[in-house]
Amino acid sequence: MTETAFIHRFEPAGDAGSPPLLLLHGTGGDENDLLGLGQMISPGSALLSPRGRVLEHGMPRFFRRLAEGVFDEEDVRRRANELGDFVAEARQRYGIAAPIAVGFSNGANIAAALLLLQPDVLAGAILLRAMVPLSDPPKAALDGKPVMLLSSQADPIVPAGNSARLAALLSDAGARVDHKVLPAGHQLSQADVTLSRDWISKADAKAA
Repeated sequence: MTETAFIHRFEPAGDAGSPPLLLLHGTGGDENDLLGLGQMISPGSALLSPRGRVLEHGMPRFFRRLAEGVFDEEDVRRRANELGDFVAEARQRYGIAAPIAVGFSNGANIAAALLLLQPDVLAGAILLRAMVPLSDPPKAALDGKPVMLLSSQADPIVPAGNSARLAALLSDAGARVDHKVLPAGHQLSQADVTLSRDWISKADAKAA
């Protein structure tokens, strides 16, 4: 691995037919946080789970922010490109296909940025409580790439209008977006698990 390397966990596939997942934690999480979620929503998938390389008051994140909901967009671009390089290297090292990103909060935001900046890196994405990552994104060609966006009615961090804008942005770039708004807060619920599992099984069936 090069200087773009992330501290990470890799769990090999138990089922060669299941899509690999790129697990991207929220603020204060680490490479272990979403392993259980990955196993629940796609049993048998290879799991690639990096730790964010930015620290905010000692808490790992995937990019800097200037305030709650205000991102350092230059850093977003830099860190998304680093993550894309890491995924490319990990694919060679571990022999996996392009993964489906499963990101929560800050991890969902970097996944959305990665979709817009390096569309070929991911096979699709599940974005849990995501926001628009870039105010002036490049013109991406997502060419029918499947994306599920799960936002919530009572999220104190992500305004409803912001998640709707993200859904529109990705759709306009050509992604096949399934956006659902749940009766929940910022934290994940059982509905997130159930919907993600069902979505992955359908996306995998279409890919096959």
